[in-house]
Amino acid sequence: MSSPATQVVSSRSRALDLATQGALIIGASLFVALCARIYVPLPGTPVPLTVQNLGVLLVGLALGSRRGFLAMALYLVEGAAGLPVFSGGAAGFGYFFGATAGYLIAYPFVAGLTGYIFERGKPTFSRAAIAAIAGEVLLFTFGVSWLYVLTHSFARAISFGLYWFVFAEVIKVMLAAGAVRSWRGFFPRN
Repeated sequence: MSSPATQVVSSRSRALDLATQGALIIGASLFVALCARIYVPLPGTPVPLTVQNLGVLLVGLALGSRRGFLAMALYLVEGAAGLPVFSGGAAGFGYFFGATAGYLIAYPFVAGLTGYIFERGKPTFSRAAIAAIAGEVLLFTFGVSWLYVLTHSFARAISFGLYWFVFAEVIKVMLAAGAVRSWRGFFPRN
């Protein structure tokens, strides 16, 4: 039987761990909301160029699959509830039916997949880059698929949702993979 002092320390330790995990998840959702403030509307496409995708990749790499997924799910709930967290400070449930809905809905899965791949081996640049590329492929699969539903044209969906972004996404993958090595120790494993 354990002593009362051991039980108190154990329960405090669990409470502190839960508080830390919650703070990381909330902080990550707010980080992506901050990244969403940096965007460039592009002519010829309803999808803006934004730093949100980089934020999602960083969240997945930093927090891992479970916490990354939860952080991005919380981000979507915040936006649906009316908090101005989407690109350019947009918010509301109706945003999930617009041109960028496919990308938004993919965010929890992108963070989860990126984290899952990255946490399965040594935290190297190449593993982080592979994880980020897989996340980007999933992101654009969701995004372009939704644009296809809206436009009924695969060529237009690709034109609106992929061609404009390839160069920027390569840079985002490299930035995310490069950043991991310097701050990976700040985020405890799941």
